[in-house]
Amino acid sequence: MALLAALTILAMSALWPTAARAATDEDSEVRWSVVPADASGPDGRRAVEIEMDPGETIEDRFAVRNIGDAEVVFALTAADGFYTRSGRFDILAADKESVDAGTWISLPETVTVPGGGTVIVPFSISVPDRAEPGDHAAGITASILSVKQADDGTSVGVESRVGFRVLTRVSGEITPAASLASLAGGYTTSWNPLRPGEATVTFDVVNEGNTRLLAEGSVSAGGRTVFFPGVGESPQELLPGDTRTITVVVDDVWPLFVVPATVTLAPTVVTMSDSSDTLDPVTADAVIWAMPWPQLLLLAGIALIVWAILWGHLRSRRRLAAMLDGARAQALEEGREQGRSEAKTPAGIA
Repeated sequence: MALLAALTILAMSALWPTAARAATDEDSEVRWSVVPADASGPDGRRAVEIEMDPGETIEDRFAVRNIGDAEVVFALTAADGFYTRSGRFDILAADKESVDAGTWISLPETVTVPGGGTVIVPFSISVPDRAEPGDHAAGITASILSVKQADDGTSVGVESRVGFRVLTRVSGEITPAASLASLAGGYTTSWNPLRPGEATVTFDVVNEGNTRLLAEGSVSAGGRTVFFPGVGESPQELLPGDTRTITVVVDDVWPLFVVPATVTLAPTVVTMSDSSDTLDPVTADAVIWAMPWPQLLLLAGIALIVWAILWGHLRSRRRLAAMLDGARAQALEEGREQGRSEAKTPAGIA
């Protein structure tokens, strides 16, 4: 009997409104997209972001578009949202139970969309009376289950899904806060003694408040400062309670045995109106051990060469002194021999 394994694969890791594609067990390709909408169709929103009071209920819509030719029945799901370690938005897998904003969303279990058609699906968000103020993340997806054949011949069920974010800010006291934790540093040596190396600083950014934050700031080490995120990179977004590990590389740092490093976090508070506020910077220090092995080896080599030259010079002086002493001793001995020879010779007759 073939084993049917339930696997969940996101068409896109981040739940942006985009198109997904999957092959069914009949090998016909299914392509579809899911986006927020109004009564007439997609309204240009990339996500649903709304501020609500505890106990309030709102009605909204989204559009499921079937880009393929055949009619498809899509399963609809709402679940708690989170950010992955890489900073992409996702929702809980089907075997995980939602406990927060995912439970506030009511929507149909399925929707049938004809080939090439679009169906507008209504849904509602009901905030509990005792919901905590601040940001709460969820997502809505439309998915299909297709069957694949594994290498061993078993059948594997693959759920492909695509959707969008639903971010609800519950009114009340908004208290953004952030901290730094788990600072650690490392040093990569350049074995060219005339070139500096790289300092690597790793740290955790902790969202201790009840609003979304963008992690931005700088790392200083060895007299150089590097900003994060880097050029062309997007800031890491943290939901309330999130912890994100960030690594920053500071190049052109000379190894001076001990290199002090400072992380400055200047988080940005994300608001529902797309404006932002910056919190007071948070700083933390770390110490990086940076042994100047190439430079020490170079100095040791220079010292050996100098010692060899001095030792050779000293040996030459000693050898020369020994040769001079030998020559003096030989000359003295020859003089003595000559004196003794002259003393033994008889005096001549005048």
